[in-house]
Amino acid sequence: MTTENPRIADHPVDKVFTDRWSPRAFTGEPIPQSVLYTMFEAARWAPSAFNAQPWRFLYATNGNAHWDKFLGLLIDFNQSWAKTASALVFVVSETTMASPGKDARVPSHSHSFDAGAAWACLALQGTLLGWHTHGMAGIHYDRVKTELKVPDDHRVEAGIAIGRLGPKTLLPEALQAREFPSPRKPVADIAFEGGF
Repeated sequence: MTTENPRIADHPVDKVFTDRWSPRAFTGEPIPQSVLYTMFEAARWAPSAFNAQPWRFLYATNGNAHWDKFLGLLIDFNQSWAKTASALVFVVSETTMASPGKDARVPSHSHSFDAGAAWACLALQGTLLGWHTHGMAGIHYDRVKTELKVPDDHRVEAGIAIGRLGPKTLLPEALQAREFPSPRKPVADIAFEGGF
């Protein structure tokens, strides 16, 4: 299944960056554990402050014993389309870290930033393997923390749906119009030499 990609970079970048987008129409086909673990392996190599590697990925694959619980932790809107994903993942970050040369753990200023870097690596690796990912802020954060037994010194960051791209006709009519790679702001709107 392919979708016309209207994205054109203004500056030379590898096509993996423009090919990666966040669809909602998934085929529901099973994801091999080896593919999922390759995506986690890519996330493993993300940079992090003091090499703390604060990211954690809690996951369920469609049809396994944990699927219904994971799906139920999404808001209703996201459940409506993510039910045909191949895997659901919750990204969690550890909010404290071992400071170099000290025994006591200290608050980590960059745990969310670092977990975001890991999620980006996971998403790009998925694209390279022919799978798509869709990050979601529409989750029940408190329930994820409680039902998935997330430790108190960890923060629930987001959810991710992973799957093979399906035809947009799998979606409700209202979502079909939104099923395309979205544009991006130009570099001049996001990068400022010398200050804001």
